[in-house]
Amino acid sequence: MKKTINIEGMSCGHCVAHVKEALEELKDTKVIEVSLENKNAIVDTDANDNEITSVIDEAGYDVISIK
Repeated sequence: MKKTINIEGMSCGHCVAHVKEALEELKDTKVIEVSLENKNAIVDTDANDNEITSVIDEAGYDVISIK
């Protein structure tokens, strides 16, 4: 399922890479895009919203919403 995750706390390219790495840890997840400009990530995943929120929180960023 394709999901858009709105994320606060990313401020540079390193942050984008860190979020991407965290999301790639989720099983059966393909990271389509992580955008600093749009403050979001677009993924194709079977993970539930709690799993997504958990890995992003552990990486040090805040999930604002998941659509």
